[in-house]
Amino acid sequence: MKLLRAMFKREFVSHTMMIALPIMLQNGITNFVNMLDNIMVGRIGTDPMTGVSIVNSLLFVWNLCVFGGLSGIGIFTAQYCGKGDHEGVRRTFRLQIIMSVLLVLIGIAVFGAYGEPLINLYLHEDGGGGSVQATMQAARSYLGVMCIGFLPFALTQAYGTTIRSHGETIAPMIASFLAVGVNLVGNYILIFGKLGAPAFGVVGAAIATVISRFVELTYIVVWAHTHAERVPFVVGALRSLYVPADLTLSCIQKGTPLLLNEALWSGGQAMLTQCYSVRGLSVVSAFNISQTLANLFNVAFISMGSAIAIIIGQKLGEWGESKARELKEEAWKLTLFSVFLCLISASLMFAISGIFPKIYNTTDEIRALAAGLICVTACFMPVHAFNNSSYFIIRSGGKTFITFLFDSCFCWAASIPAAFYLAHYTQVPILPMYAAVCSVELVKVVIGLTLVNKGIWIRDITV
Repeated sequence: MKLLRAMFKREFVSHTMMIALPIMLQNGITNFVNMLDNIMVGRIGTDPMTGVSIVNSLLFVWNLCVFGGLSGIGIFTAQYCGKGDHEGVRRTFRLQIIMSVLLVLIGIAVFGAYGEPLINLYLHEDGGGGSVQATMQAARSYLGVMCIGFLPFALTQAYGTTIRSHGETIAPMIASFLAVGVNLVGNYILIFGKLGAPAFGVVGAAIATVISRFVELTYIVVWAHTHAERVPFVVGALRSLYVPADLTLSCIQKGTPLLLNEALWSGGQAMLTQCYSVRGLSVVSAFNISQTLANLFNVAFISMGSAIAIIIGQKLGEWGESKARELKEEAWKLTLFSVFLCLISASLMFAISGIFPKIYNTTDEIRALAAGLICVTACFMPVHAFNNSSYFIIRSGGKTFITFLFDSCFCWAASIPAAFYLAHYTQVPILPMYAAVCSVELVKVVIGLTLVNKGIWIRDITV
């Protein structure tokens, strides 16, 4: 009860929301426009919508590899910011730039060589009217253009994470607003052929996304280098790429488990989708609709995860390990606040579950299936919020190997075997199958509760 009262104190709420709200707005606007993009593609027809959905499932793996690759370095960045060590931040920023370029080259090589075989894993006829050939054509065309946007996306993440570690969340938010505005207008013009432009369909959606990513990168770079008084790391940051060997090795040691974690976890999510796709193209289309809405309503707890990483990281750098009790209390307040926000968003999502699928130009069967998937997703959102908070709390102290076990290893050891068994060895319909796989996450709640409460994450890694 005492913790609940502390959670709603004005100073705690104001400080937390000062960090989290701009991230929520940025992610919210981005996901809202992504939802509109998805609806626009969905208005073309079921096959293009399904093709784009499959490619986005694959690109999600690469996006999270970028996130994981930069997050390990970002742990050091947050703690250096807490200490006011600008040179330390400058060096970690250089490492993020190097990591970004490496991941871009790897991503282009993998999708260039194996894009079509990966897409083909999701294509299963179900007699619902979807065409495997048309879906493959749409997916292949979309992926080819999207690869062009890898570099600006990765560099934007490097700048954005470093800027946010200084508590400057407004500039990345504005950059995102500009990008989603360009993306939305570009989609309208290029998908449907408005204002004299040809109708490119799914290729137009990809072109608009790539243009928006270059716009976002341009804004964030210009802002950073013209506001050195607010983000001092930019002064001399790119005069060289020198980083001390000991810091590089430390970042590799802490960052490799995070990179592997994000790669395996996102790959696990793609594998789960592939298991669900065994039930047919209709299921893939329905999941596309439900996940599009879920991405919008997940913004609350996803953004709180980023805020928790910043707040706890700064507190660890400022307080050190001597204030373990205060750090635990801060962690639990942030976790409960995240779950509270998630309960609100989940309730709203559940309320519109029957309305949202009607927007799409698809069959009644797919609409009904999507509505059911939305309801199941909403019911389990608070569970995901708790586990997400636990992940970021443990990660903030540099316990990246434990987060690797907690996140991706759990996914591959528990969730995926459950989905694979139900998909291939039973005839369980997709809704109870999906609910059963989601319920496995309840085990993670117990594990996260134990790890956070033990305080194993309370560690200043910059000493």
